[in-house]
Amino acid sequence: MNTRIMLLNGPNLNMLGQREPDIYGHSTLEDVVALVRDRAAGHGLEVDALQSNHEGGLIDALHRARGTHVGCVINPGGLTHTSVALLDAVRASELPTVEVHISNPHAREAFRHHSYISGAAKAVIAGAGIAGYGFAVDILAAHHNEGH
Repeated sequence: MNTRIMLLNGPNLNMLGQREPDIYGHSTLEDVVALVRDRAAGHGLEVDALQSNHEGGLIDALHRARGTHVGCVINPGGLTHTSVALLDAVRASELPTVEVHISNPHAREAFRHHSYISGAAKAVIAGAGIAGYGFAVDILAAHHNEGH
């Protein structure tokens, strides 16, 4: 039985804890991955994690996850607002996907208010800090346990 979740983090998320801590907090990407792995383990799930500053790396990971994972947690970073290709890859993966944003994009610059990815997401969590990643795992686990 498939029990893997894909965790994808986009451009600049490797700089968590260093970049604009007033917006993104002091937690690091390693903290995010540990949180997701711990939460997933509590649901009997495992996690494959990837951070890439390259759109193609995220797209390739989504293609590989099709049929091998039960869902995807994605924080697309700045690609949220620009990448139709990433949206198409989320759709092509056929995975239930939860979009996560550490900050609340709607409380920021106007160009951040639109997400291409949201159109293909099962749920969107924004503004909850890194706790949002844990909520995303809970959503995917509930979906998986319902047999969808």
